[in-house]
Amino acid sequence: MAETAFQSTTIAAAPERVWAVVTDFDRYPEWAKDVKDVVVRVRDEQGRAVEVEFRASALGRSTHYTLGYDYTEAPAVLSWRMLRGDIMRTIDGAYHFASTPDGGTDVRYDLTIELVVPLPGFVKRRAEVRILNTVRELKTRAEA
Repeated sequence: MAETAFQSTTIAAAPERVWAVVTDFDRYPEWAKDVKDVVVRVRDEQGRAVEVEFRASALGRSTHYTLGYDYTEAPAVLSWRMLRGDIMRTIDGAYHFASTPDGGTDVRYDLTIELVVPLPGFVKRRAEVRILNTVRELKTRAEA
């Protein structure tokens, strides 16, 4: 059964800056603690990454997964779906961006994950917290 989670925050940086950080996949290992390696496999005609392979630490081990990115609603939404993965059946999600009156950015991160092997609730919650920490790490990076 798929698990869903979301995290919202306000970032003291312009939406263009936040978008630039989120879509610069090659630099994720510099700021997203659990992301160990990123390879952009396919770019679209505008040079945007549309297929990205990640190696990340998860549940005490290394995991590999490839996400397909959808720019249809850019720059308000960046969504993705899992194309391939080793311990997950599903990793689907989206970043939603909105300008704030003071020039910042409201960000909502939605995520749906289904693992191949069911896990106890406390392990799922611990993993969810680590995944949602990515939003705090994004905030730190974008505000730097």
